Amino acid sequence: MRLRVVTALVLMPPVLYLVLWAPEWLFMAALLVVVLRTAFEYFEISRTCGLGAFRWLGYAVCAALCLAQWADVHWFNQSAPSGSAILILASLTIPLALTILLVWTRDLHDYLGAASITLFGIFYVGLLLSWLVPLRFPNVAIAQAAAPVMPPGQILLFLFLVNWAGDIFAYLVGKGIGRVLLFPRISPKKTLEGSLGGLAGSLLVAWALTRWWKTSDLKTAMLLAGLVAIAGQAGDLVESALNRSADRKDSASLLPGHGGLLDRVDSLILSAPVLWAALVVKGLLAR
Repeated sequence: MRLRVVTALVLMPPVLYLVLWAPEWLFMAALLVVVLRTAFEYFEISRTCGLGAFRWLGYAVCAALCLAQWADVHWFNQSAPSGSAILILASLTIPLALTILLVWTRDLHDYLGAASITLFGIFYVGLLLSWLVPLRFPNVAIAQAAAPVMPPGQILLFLFLVNWAGDIFAYLVGKGIGRVLLFPRISPKKTLEGSLGGLAGSLLVAWALTRWWKTSDLKTAMLLAGLVAIAGQAGDLVESALNRSADRKDSASLLPGHGGLLDRVDSLILSAPVLWAALVVKGLLAR
């Protein structure tokens, strides 16, 4: 536990700097490193399960999806809630990847498995984490949707703090009073009490942020926090299931006391696109 806390304290300042103040080029460089390392850990889990993949294709497309989000921020319609670059690339990925894999596959008995693992990794890691970009650099539509809830520059801070609070409260409540196992076949230590405690912690931190920002729309802030918290917990369970399928506790041993990078960003993988989608829907309903 002590090692876990020390690692978190060391990582928190640079993460907050990237979330709040880092120049755009540095944020994008850090995101690409995180996405590629996370994809590497995902492919390692797949390899442990005996499932091959075309890694370099996966890495290339994961990076391209993040860059497409960046292109959306700068070069496409700033008044629209979603840009064209990411949609074009995501739509082209499947037919292009399947065609490329036909050429690269030596034994067609491996084609279905390798293609499935590669494409799932591209969308699970690359596409879903790429939504951190429009949350960090929101266009006009997203900024306007977020304005009654949080300052536009604080959207990513909201996402991170709500997820962090959920993790901390879930651990403390689960360790203290947890009795009813949530999904024992996926995660033998996660409890229903811990899950509810995590949700309460996320809502509590969101409420504190609304007081700090003097938010005018408290109900929407609580709704967004609840969606982020639930998606974050689901992301944690999905990643745990991936680890268990390979008979692993963690995705790697990169971060002392925490496991791998995939173990740390698992909640963001699902909660980032959920928060973005919720803001898009809010903006559309307000028209």
